[in-house]
Amino acid sequence: MKPNTCVVLILLFFLALPFTYGGCSGGGSSSTHNNNSLPYISPEEAGYSSEKLKEAEQFAKEIGCAAVMAVYDGKVFFAWGNISKNFRCHSIRKPFLGALYGIYLAKGDINLDATLEDLNIDDIPPSLTFEEKQAKVEHLLMSRSGVYHEAAAEPQGMIDTRPERGSHPSDTFFFYNNWDFNTLGTIFEQETGEGIFKAFKEHIADVVGMDDFRIGNCKYRYEWGKSMHPAYPFKMSARDLARFGILYQQLGNWEGNQIIPEAWIDESTMAYSVADEAAGMGYGYMWGIIVEGGEMEQEIGYPGFFHTGGGAQLLIIIPDLKLVIVELFDTDVLDENWDDAGPELLLMILDARID
Repeated sequence: MKPNTCVVLILLFFLALPFTYGGCSGGGSSSTHNNNSLPYISPEEAGYSSEKLKEAEQFAKEIGCAAVMAVYDGKVFFAWGNISKNFRCHSIRKPFLGALYGIYLAKGDINLDATLEDLNIDDIPPSLTFEEKQAKVEHLLMSRSGVYHEAAAEPQGMIDTRPERGSHPSDTFFFYNNWDFNTLGTIFEQETGEGIFKAFKEHIADVVGMDDFRIGNCKYRYEWGKSMHPAYPFKMSARDLARFGILYQQLGNWEGNQIIPEAWIDESTMAYSVADEAAGMGYGYMWGIIVEGGEMEQEIGYPGFFHTGGGAQLLIIIPDLKLVIVELFDTDVLDENWDDAGPELLLMILDARID
């Protein structure tokens, strides 16, 4: 099987950026999926072919995938690899913070209409201009701030394509921008008085029963020569990442507990920008969006939302299928061929669905 060109290109939208930062150190055990506390069902109970998923498992082994999981309506029907080991997270860190924004917005601690000027947000020289300070929190969530300052954990691909300072007013242009994402971390901590990792553990990891997340091993990445706003890298296991995906698939509800407001799930997974018009990919609040009617939606079969990271990670949620898929490669030992193999593995899992 060869992956569809459209699907590969779209999934690589964020993956083309080199992975440039580490995450929380420490990890889970080397247990297999039999120790995962999520419920398991057979592939056929989920509507998938065991035979075809065996082919996907063999392919995962051949391409060096570290862990892969597929979950239907909160129940695992396919898992392979070391799903309990914490791997370095790259851009998948962004929806983690996005989820916290939804929680604290409901608490009244976050104002999406506040401007950078209102919040006294600046950066190292060259400092932000008056025009740049008119960007709102919402614009940063959409990666439409118009602030093109250097950023921590900024890969070369982002540096090479970053627009000139002052070239686009806020909310007029989409650019996948680590400055926006990092500064959202600063704003979150300033406005809530909570650390990102502590808040994630308390409000998400503990509530959904993440097995491997360790707050004590997390750290920020500062690059003071570029920016005062640090990146906030995580490490996470496939089974914990699957739980995060299930939380979104279940509209923010976990066992009757509304953790993330349903309205925020809807708002954050709506396309506010066109990332690739021909292929039908948009960007919401820290999520890539598979737009209904676009080529990507036609190839996958359904709309949905996803995020990728560092050339080697994928979390995709397809609500109509009640489906969550996680793929993790070990970026410390990554084979450069992932950029074709990862999307192909995704399509193999999707193709295993019994019509």
